[in-house]
Amino acid sequence: MQGVCKLLLTVSFACLLLGSTTRACTGRASQQSKGPRQSTPLTLRQRVPNVSENTLGASGPPDGRIHRDNPKFDELLPPNNNADILYKDEEGTGADRRMSKRCKDKLNSLAISVMNQWPGILLRVTEAWDEDGHHDENSLHYEGRAVDITTSDKDRTKYGMLARLAVEAGFDWVSFESKTWVHCSVKSDSSEAAKSGGCFPADSLVTLRNGETRTMADLRIGDKVKVVDKSSGLVTFSDVITFLDRDPSKDTLYRVIQTDRPGYTATLTPQHVLYVSDTNSSFTDSRAMFASDVHTGQYLYTTVHDHDRETRLVPARVTGVSTVRKPGAVAPLTYHGTLVVDGVAASNYAVLDVDWVAHGVFAPLRWWHSIRQYLGAPAQTGLPTSDQIHWYPAFVYRITEPIVGSWYHADTIDV
Repeated sequence: MQGVCKLLLTVSFACLLLGSTTRACTGRASQQSKGPRQSTPLTLRQRVPNVSENTLGASGPPDGRIHRDNPKFDELLPPNNNADILYKDEEGTGADRRMSKRCKDKLNSLAISVMNQWPGILLRVTEAWDEDGHHDENSLHYEGRAVDITTSDKDRTKYGMLARLAVEAGFDWVSFESKTWVHCSVKSDSSEAAKSGGCFPADSLVTLRNGETRTMADLRIGDKVKVVDKSSGLVTFSDVITFLDRDPSKDTLYRVIQTDRPGYTATLTPQHVLYVSDTNSSFTDSRAMFASDVHTGQYLYTTVHDHDRETRLVPARVTGVSTVRKPGAVAPLTYHGTLVVDGVAASNYAVLDVDWVAHGVFAPLRWWHSIRQYLGAPAQTGLPTSDQIHWYPAFVYRITEPIVGSWYHADTIDV
């Protein structure tokens, strides 16, 4: 039965990838008119989901206030200049246009839904980013992850349906908390990194073919790094063909998995996949598992050098698991789909722990790399042109989540 489920999942991915090529080019599929909705409005004081806003099942805990003097202010809180949205802007500073990228995307989708639902009516934002300290200490307004909204005609009879439209637009938490406005919020942009393929801290170390060790922050496209051939369990080297995500300065929550081999510790995002066994067995007996699910007593696979300088993998028992915030979020993609980081074998992928399916989904990126090599095109080297999530994994996640989202790591599923 499990084999059938995996086959169906693979077919679903393939069909979605083939059937969505044109949408990938335009990037505007979600903005197509769908006509008025017939959904049930929220009632006053109703929340979706019905949990606290700062829980992982909703928008999650605050990451910390963002101030105007932050060097990355414009990147963290880009202005939303959508002409289909009205802004109260009572401060006169444009603060209500400032919001996180995820909040901006959801708000723009909601603006289209409002126009479809009530022709001639626009979405109105009364509050977004707060720089004046007018909210509770843990308010997500301080980091541009929350908005208070109404309709442009200020017709309170519409607000229950407005809240429902916000839920359908993908906001992670919606509260019809007042007769005079609706409150919406989203998960942090840093939590979205898991949807790219998971990340490692900037100071994690990899080994190049020439024996040099290099930090994740310094790793470049074209580097040949130490990886694992999953079919044989042998250590080899593979090209870094791109980065699924790269932001060497972003503060990120990591899972730290210690082993009984001193110096061999895996540090990666909770939704990232690595190779684990319940017994002291060979790598070929391991299975892919989310970092968040690994517990003491299990085994990771670590490198050891034989006398003839060959590298092989040996199991190392997990002795402790904890979490820590560290700077940097880097997710390289190698041709093999694996990577040896800090001496521990890990996958390139996250969100889905069916590793061979994830590897198949990213085949187009590997094919492009192979085609370039076959045609004799100049090798791609160096750092990407910008530090951000690669468009391909973000696109794949967006089109597959509605179909197979239940297979994904719980912390990455949109409500």
